[in-house]
Amino acid sequence: MKRPKLSVVVPCYNEERCLEALHARVSAAARAAVGDNHEIVLVNDGSRDGSWAVMQRLAAADPRLVAINLSRNHGHQLALTAGLDLCAGEQILIIDADLQDPPELLADMRATMAAEGADVVYAVRRKREGETFFKKLTAAVFYRMLDRITDTPIPLDTGDFRLMSRRALDAFLSLPEQARFIRGMVAWVGFRQVPFVYDRAERLAGETKYPLAKMVRFALDAVTGFSTAPLRFASHVGLALTGATLIVLVYVVISFLMGRTVQGWTSTMLVVLFLGAVQMFVLGMIGEYLGRLYVESKRRPLYLVADVAGPIQGRATLGYRSEDGTDASVMIDSPGGKGTRPTR
Repeated sequence: MKRPKLSVVVPCYNEERCLEALHARVSAAARAAVGDNHEIVLVNDGSRDGSWAVMQRLAAADPRLVAINLSRNHGHQLALTAGLDLCAGEQILIIDADLQDPPELLADMRATMAAEGADVVYAVRRKREGETFFKKLTAAVFYRMLDRITDTPIPLDTGDFRLMSRRALDAFLSLPEQARFIRGMVAWVGFRQVPFVYDRAERLAGETKYPLAKMVRFALDAVTGFSTAPLRFASHVGLALTGATLIVLVYVVISFLMGRTVQGWTSTMLVVLFLGAVQMFVLGMIGEYLGRLYVESKRRPLYLVADVAGPIQGRATLGYRSEDGTDASVMIDSPGGKGTRPTR
């Protein structure tokens, strides 16, 4: 297969109002960088607006655009995984559809990759326009906390906006886990990775796709996917509470031998409530890791493609895509003897 020089992968969810401008700016940036030897991969992540209709129209007018329609909403990280799995370029630019990350930086990022001999150029946010103080503060705290507790160094103040070489992407695609924190996974695969500092713009249109609940879930995926620190913390808390219990036990025994009555219903209840809260927290952390093991053990495909518009070149290795009634990925019999599952 003759690969295009560049693939631009864009996960989209309810981005109908952004897609025309996105296509125009990304096409112009890609054409300025590599001419017509590029592809743009738009992934519709179960949008509820008219995003898929717009993508189909754009794909019909542009032979270098591929539109992928997932069977349902899989979430940003899995939608991005689908696009990365099905793209075919020698270099791959990851960008969001809201145009907060300027596609015009592509030429400078490619120049940085060539000058540094890098496999990954990750964009570092110097400014974050149009975002609330709360989101900026929580993002800063999260990335610094994550940097302290993970075994893999993850660059601070970065998102998924980055340029990757094909060999770095192929290494990334060898990681099959369900709960995906892509910027951490890319950092984990290694190779030479260099920063590219930029100012993040305000969202062109629409609303953020990461409300507080999704941000918390995303943070849990990041922490539990790249660190066992919560489990170690649970062990340390257990040891500390055991020591405190022994001290209280000695005090109770001495008080009994001296004929004193241990008083203080309020303090007793506070201790009981504290111990109960700690136990529930520890059980919750253990449950989080067990839940991840349960999900991974099912070995379900990471994404399901319903429709494709445009000249797709990639083959599904992490998900399922039908082509003329058959799966485009290599298929083998499932362990239970029923159905099929994709394999690399």
